[in-house]
Amino acid sequence: MAKKDYTDLAKTIITNVGGPQNVNSLIHCITRLRFYLEDTDQAKTDVLKNTPGVIDVRQAQGQYQVVIGNAVANVYDAVIDQLGPGFADTSATEEAVVATGGDADPDLNFWDKLKNGFNNLLGVITGSMSPVIGVLAASGIIKGLLALLTLPQLGGLLDPKSVPYLTVSAMADAAFFFLPVMVGFSAARRLGGDPIIAAVIGAFLTYPQMITWGKSFKTMFEIGSFNFQFLNYTYSIFPIILAAWMAKKIEDWLKAHLPNYLQMIFIPLITILIVSTITLIVTGPVIQGIANGLATFITWLVSVSGWAGGLVIGGFYQVLVIFGLHWGVVPLVAQQISGNGASPLNAIISTTMVAQGAAVLAVAIKSKKAAIKELGFAAMISAFCGVTEPAIYGINLRFRKVFVSGLIGSAVGGFITGLMHGNMFGFTGGLIGFPSFFNPKNPTDLNSFWAFLIASGAAILVSFIVTWVWGYNDNMAMSSEVAKKAKPGQAVKA
Repeated sequence: MAKKDYTDLAKTIITNVGGPQNVNSLIHCITRLRFYLEDTDQAKTDVLKNTPGVIDVRQAQGQYQVVIGNAVANVYDAVIDQLGPGFADTSATEEAVVATGGDADPDLNFWDKLKNGFNNLLGVITGSMSPVIGVLAASGIIKGLLALLTLPQLGGLLDPKSVPYLTVSAMADAAFFFLPVMVGFSAARRLGGDPIIAAVIGAFLTYPQMITWGKSFKTMFEIGSFNFQFLNYTYSIFPIILAAWMAKKIEDWLKAHLPNYLQMIFIPLITILIVSTITLIVTGPVIQGIANGLATFITWLVSVSGWAGGLVIGGFYQVLVIFGLHWGVVPLVAQQISGNGASPLNAIISTTMVAQGAAVLAVAIKSKKAAIKELGFAAMISAFCGVTEPAIYGINLRFRKVFVSGLIGSAVGGFITGLMHGNMFGFTGGLIGFPSFFNPKNPTDLNSFWAFLIASGAAILVSFIVTWVWGYNDNMAMSSEVAKKAKPGQAVKA
């Protein structure tokens, strides 16, 4: 099949975000083009929303987000081809955040600055994590399939100590083992720093000798009665994101103070030495301790509360997706998997994806409108594969009752997952992520897999029935987009 041409769509998007002169920089995640605009008021949101190929438009985290769906990477390439590669280099990102209401505005009050600072932080997490999520998801599926092939119930098709098993397992483990390298690279690009320098700092944190010392908590040095110890930073995310930020600040200072002929060598030399040392001694242990504590607390809370935690998280998680805030949860899932080998939080999140997919499936089957059917079936496949934005923005949220029907189903699914203490051993959610519910360390333990089957089945059934009976009919009018949020310090325009 010939590759679809997105040139015209890219041209339309560029025109209606205010033209190239209004674009500071552009990144993308799994489903959205994320623009940093000079002035968001120049964008023609209503026109974009009604453009074929555009699912929806959102504004959050200082970004103007054009929701595309599964074709986002191709559309992004087409947009960059027309804008020029300079717009893909996020060197203007920090300036763009300020231009869209960043915390550098002196007219903002404390709470507005706090709010924008939080949005900027989420923007950095989004830009750092979104490029690597696909790899992590694929690695999780590989690990799950390996666990499946070792099940005695299937005759032990693969020996966990065999060369093929260990080789393929290494392919999957590599993404998690060297996660600081990948996240450091993408974080530096997001912040406008040098990606190679950040990747080298990430490589230092995962260097074999550092890992060996980290696993044994070897003492670096002592000050009085306080021991500074090495830690294991494989699977970690937050320390390298902060390291990439520090590296960017140091790089900028050095560029301003070093002669040009010294910059090529001395900028990476000084930056790597300073940031690696600070991360190793100060920021790494502090952040890792906080992250581990938070992940452990969430794991404990879900385990202790059981059905209650599952009900609440299942019922409200997809609301975070509407505003793009779900990216703040991804590092917590990674922290749970790295610390405990499993994530009860991700097991609950998985049912929310299935529920929204079932809700949009009910719409696609019930509707007699060709456009709704086409979009509904495509969005259903995407949701069952772990990406709910096409379903949410394309149909569910525009028919509010459909979205609520999905929330009811996901609350039921979360309730069952929490009640059965289901765990997830990988990242990939939705129905396609079923291998992630097999325990690689104990393949005969099928409790989490049964929790997945029962919770997903219940989520599908409840969401589908509620949508069919109450949530949708062809006489309903598609709602317009949620009202545009005013910039901090500005009044909402009538």
